[in-house]
Amino acid sequence: MDEALLRKTLERSRELGFLGPGPIAGHLSHSRAMASVLGVSPGSFLDLGSGGGVPGLVLALHFPEARGVLLDSMDRRCAFLREAISALGIADRIEVVHDRAERAGHDSGLRERFDAVFARSFGPGAVTAESGAAFSTVGGALVVSEPPGGVRDWPPEHLGELGLAVDKVTAKGPRAGEYSVVVLRKVATLDQRFPRRVGVPAKRPLWR
Repeated sequence: MDEALLRKTLERSRELGFLGPGPIAGHLSHSRAMASVLGVSPGSFLDLGSGGGVPGLVLALHFPEARGVLLDSMDRRCAFLREAISALGIADRIEVVHDRAERAGHDSGLRERFDAVFARSFGPGAVTAESGAAFSTVGGALVVSEPPGGVRDWPPEHLGELGLAVDKVTAKGPRAGEYSVVVLRKVATLDQRFPRRVGVPAKRPLWR
């Protein structure tokens, strides 16, 4: 892994306004913490709302044998991500998809195709679960980074409606540099009515 090139790429992402505040080292360690909760390297992964490349670009280098998709709805961010994967020499196994998650989740080439789906700062828990469940294969995992301050509510009855169940929670606390990660396991095929039309999961979430 070319650590210097990855850092340079993420610094460029920040210059373009795609990456949030905090040291690059913090973004790297957070992304690697998300990767480590799986315990194994997935054969395939999808980064939900990849934005400025965190955690997607970090995951792509952390899992050197995995094929991956970086999904984002903004054209400028996708253009940056395509340039980044080319510069990092991983374009042969990492693809950028420009689409909304609600639409892409019904694409037969993406739906329930991935061993692991990662979500960092994608949205509220209900929106993340409904969108992410569409891409995870049965037996796969949806790995969600929690916002600062603790773990959100993941109601079993609503997760079950999406074919998901809480697998484990890695809680490190709310202080700077710490993190909480929830792993949702895909235990059943997702009903075809999910995800709902673009914007509906956010407007009418399954839970609050």
